[in-house]
Amino acid sequence: MIVARKNERGQAIVLMVLALVVLLGMAALVLDVGNWFHTKRRLQATSDAAALAGAQKLPDDPGGAATMAMSYANQNGGDVAGTDITITSTAAPNDTISVKAKRTDPGVFTSVLGIGSANIDAHAKARVGPPQDALHVAPMVVYCGHTLIHNCNKDSTPDFGPDHMTTMNYDPMGAPGAFGMLNLDGGNGTPGSSDEADWIQHGFNKYLPLGNYRSDPGAKFSSNNIQSALENRLDTVLLFPVYKTLDGQGQNAQYEIIGWIGFHLTSYEVHGNNATLHGYFTQFIAQGILTGSGNGTSGPPNSSTWGVKSIQLIE
Repeated sequence: MIVARKNERGQAIVLMVLALVVLLGMAALVLDVGNWFHTKRRLQATSDAAALAGAQKLPDDPGGAATMAMSYANQNGGDVAGTDITITSTAAPNDTISVKAKRTDPGVFTSVLGIGSANIDAHAKARVGPPQDALHVAPMVVYCGHTLIHNCNKDSTPDFGPDHMTTMNYDPMGAPGAFGMLNLDGGNGTPGSSDEADWIQHGFNKYLPLGNYRSDPGAKFSSNNIQSALENRLDTVLLFPVYKTLDGQGQNAQYEIIGWIGFHLTSYEVHGNNATLHGYFTQFIAQGILTGSGNGTSGPPNSSTWGVKSIQLIE
């Protein structure tokens, strides 16, 4: 008996079409979705850069902050509208800037699957404020009652700028109008001249919190290392701790550090193991950790307390 065979050529075509759909779907994932993720990363970098740039103008100039954020956004790919830059208050008035970047990217292969485009966005939020912990601190300490700081109660603004030059002599007990030296690493004894020189030239390499610090009464300004460090810091800003109380004597003396202030060093003089610093206090953006975590709201009242502020991405 002869059995008729079915024609299977049509099944091959069906299988080929199904395979083609699968391949197109894979191409969509590899190409279109990969391109969308690339756009997402670029938008995030744009919004981060814009927020960090704009925060430099806060809290005093919200309008200038928005303008600077837009400028940086345009320099980093754009896709930020003016209405997507907002200034808000988190821990103090006008201390936070939010930036949203967004765009629509077309799909090439995904259009076969009915997905013609993707709406992509990224968001960044930066806050500015006085740092609780500061990086690159110099070992010189000044009194909050200095005639140009006059701000032990955090209720006034220091006299900043080159119109308010000051001369500070070294005093091992940090007399008002003078400066003292701190042992920043918290150890016993006094730091060596190489450590002290490194702290002057580069600042301390760890974040330092507010609180109590030992005095470093063994001045070493006759050291070539320290004089070289001071020379390298001319016409730059050093980040000084500001103290309110001083208890004890010698290396057991402890300074109560309540804030930070920038000091623009214009010149110095060395007299044996003593020194005199010339310059002026100035506002300064320092690397620091803001009080609290995320959008914490405790701590110093505003960024103009001693003119030092830090900027931190909180979203």
